[in-house]
Amino acid sequence: MTQNIWGYQDSVGYVSGTDLTGFAVEAIDGTVGSVDEHSDEAGASYLVVDTGVWIFGREILLPAGLISSIDIGRSTIYLACTKKDIEDAPEFEREKHIGDDEYHRMLAGHYGAPHT
Repeated sequence: MTQNIWGYQDSVGYVSGTDLTGFAVEAIDGTVGSVDEHSDEAGASYLVVDTGVWIFGREILLPAGLISSIDIGRSTIYLACTKKDIEDAPEFEREKHIGDDEYHRMLAGHYGAPHT
């Protein structure tokens, strides 16, 4: 996938400090949900996405390196993965997993990238 899965890639168009809350999130094959929270911390950048009814109202944590592009004008984030990739990711629990290095390693492995 990418060498730095926990960082925004230069090519996606993200400008540090941009509020992505509420942006729609699109996988290669369809809508995933909307951004509930995001981080642009160096080496630990992520999106927390509310999937709505797609996965029974589940929240998911997505490493920022999965983003293929951001359309600021359309308030939409495009991912370089499928809905199935996301659905099969390790379960996310907000209170337990934000900042959890072991969980981040599992996610990086799931998406095919080393944890850096």
